[in-house]
Amino acid sequence: MTARSSIAEAVAALRAGGVIAYPTEAVWGLGCEPRDQAATLRLLAIKQREVEKGLILIAADEAQLAPFIDMAALDAAQRDAVRASWPGPHTWIVPASAQAPRWVTGAHAGIAVRVSAHPAVVALCDAYGGALVSTSANRAGEPAAHAIGQLDPRVVQAVDAVLQGETGGLLRPTEIRDARTGAALRL
Repeated sequence: MTARSSIAEAVAALRAGGVIAYPTEAVWGLGCEPRDQAATLRLLAIKQREVEKGLILIAADEAQLAPFIDMAALDAAQRDAVRASWPGPHTWIVPASAQAPRWVTGAHAGIAVRVSAHPAVVALCDAYGGALVSTSANRAGEPAAHAIGQLDPRVVQAVDAVLQGETGGLLRPTEIRDARTGAALRL
């Protein structure tokens, strides 16, 4: 297993175009700079996931998501519902901005985003200065890792850093809802 990295080491890996593993609210995640196409495509290759499915962005606050989302395309009640759930373990599909990369949105007009309350995620995003890709740190179709010892050794060997920390203890990945309709896409 790769040695656990500090926030500074994980940020350095991200700035160098790397892919990292880090703890989230429920499971270990894979992350990279969302604007870096090569890093994102590498992350998708590690995960063995198709780009068309899209990815989640995670942030310490809504301002870090601002370049990627179009909250003005939602009505006031929809915006209020999203904001009332943040920070917290709630992922929303919101309209994507024109700057949201297609390798993040996939085949969708919306983009999945979350403002986390998990201390390691908040510290990582704040130190990095922006939102990060967040997808479970497992190969597609395989079980997600709830503890560092459950990480697939093939995934660990493929990433540039494994951030120190523990997951937030949720038993299931965060719920995903459509901000326009309120419909649950994953509970």
